[in-house]
Amino acid sequence: MFRLRSELIDRLKQMAADNNRSLNNFVETILMDVAYNTPNKETQAAMIEARDSRNLTDVDMSSYDSFLSSLDLK
Repeated sequence: MFRLRSELIDRLKQMAADNNRSLNNFVETILMDVAYNTPNKETQAAMIEARDSRNLTDVDMSSYDSFLSSLDLK
């Protein structure tokens, strides 16, 4: 047995309902993911890099051609 804050339980219930799942199934799935799906070092490095806003560039979404040009695929 363990205890959780009522606000957290309410949030989890809402998230489970939004996913059309029971609270038990939703929480079990989250725990299984944390327990068994640890990213490897390469993936962890990529996640850290993705969170680093210093590497962000603007992307022009006004047209398809502008979008491709703004990606700067060299």
